[in-house]
Amino acid sequence: MAGTYGEAPRRTAIAYVMSWYLRIPAYVGAAMLFHERRVPSLHPEDLAVRLPSQGRPNPQAIAVLGDDIACLPLDPLRTQPQATVADDERALAGVLRARYTAHAARFVRAYRSIGPLGTRTLWAAATDALDDCLWWAGRDCGDEGAGVADATLVLESAFAPLTSPSTVHATDEGWQRDRQSCCFTYLLPEREECAGCPRRRRAG
Repeated sequence: MAGTYGEAPRRTAIAYVMSWYLRIPAYVGAAMLFHERRVPSLHPEDLAVRLPSQGRPNPQAIAVLGDDIACLPLDPLRTQPQATVADDERALAGVLRARYTAHAARFVRAYRSIGPLGTRTLWAAATDALDDCLWWAGRDCGDEGAGVADATLVLESAFAPLTSPSTVHATDEGWQRDRQSCCFTYLLPEREECAGCPRRRRAG
C-alpha cells in the first residue's frame, strides 16, 4: 500500500491481512466440500501455507496435513478410522461450519489483542470469508450456481458467532453478496468505500 499510495493506514493494512488469513481455512473447507463432499480438519496445526517472498501475502499454495476427514455415508473413506460420517449433506455442512468457526475463534482471540479491530468486526470478516469462499469454490470450477448453493447450505441462517446467513444473491449483473465487514480501503488516498461496503448501507 505504501508503494502504491504513498502511505499504509494501520487499520487498512490490518484489515487486508485479516481477510487474506481467514480465506485460508475458509477456501480449504469450501473447496473440499465442493469437489469431494468431504470436510478436512481445519485446525491451524493441520494446514500449511506458502506465501510469496515479496509483495502481498496472498497464499501461493495451501496443504492439508491432517488425516481427519468428515464425509457422507456412501463415501469410500467412511470405513477409515480417521473418518467421521455425517448423516447427510446438511449435517456435513454443519461440520464445515463448526470446524471453520473453531479456527476463526482462535484467530479472533489472537488478532483482537494486537489490532484496533473489534470482536464484532473480526467475526463479520470471518463470515465474509466463509460466504465468499463457498461461492468462489463453485465459480472457480465453472459451476457458480453450485457454489452459491453450498453457501446457502452452510450459512442457511446466522450461526453465532458468525454474523449473518449467506448474502449471495442474483442481480442483473450476476451473483453478488453484501459484505458484513469493511476493508477500510476508503482510508487510502483518493479511494472511496467499495460498492458492497456495509458503511454505504448504514449511510443509506
